[in-house]
Amino acid sequence: MATETWFDGLKRNFKDVPTEPGVDTKQFLEASESLVTLFDLLGSTAFGAVISDMNGNIKKINDRLVAAPGQSATLQSLVHEESKEKGKKASATEGLLWLLRGLEFTSKALRHNADNPNEELATSFQESYNGTLKQHHNFVVKGVFSLALKATPYRKDFYEKLGSDKAKVDTQAAEWLKALENITAILQTEYANNKSFGF
Repeated sequence: MATETWFDGLKRNFKDVPTEPGVDTKQFLEASESLVTLFDLLGSTAFGAVISDMNGNIKKINDRLVAAPGQSATLQSLVHEESKEKGKKASATEGLLWLLRGLEFTSKALRHNADNPNEELATSFQESYNGTLKQHHNFVVKGVFSLALKATPYRKDFYEKLGSDKAKVDTQAAEWLKALENITAILQTEYANNKSFGF
């Protein structure tokens, strides 16, 4: 019998999230909730701020989905419909932007680590942070991240937590990461094409 991996236990895998005619909001949120549990594997309490931030943004998007399900079936429709509401704060749109930044930070760190098999996680995450979230953070938040990144476990220990069957973990990680990168790219294009959001 195949050994259970972290990927087997996900509520939703990014590779199973429909992206046509748009990114399915409910399934994207389930996959994002699953991704947040990855930070638990990193083991450091310093990642608490990251977990809290991502969960808060997931909640903002979910609140919008619950309040206006017909207009929020896809992330693209949610953003477009919320932008039409003049005079109201676009909480879900802003939440999605920040969640997207968190997803990009995570995916770039893991991609960097996968492409550099001898590199420790702390280096990969620092490299990703410098190129993604750092520009959006103030001095205090940068300090929190600096602590978290230094507390990242050794590469070997982290990958063992994903599952003992290395070949299976490698295959699943590659599929999951590719799907995450694809969805992130789709949503970044959405924001780039809608500069009126003002974020």
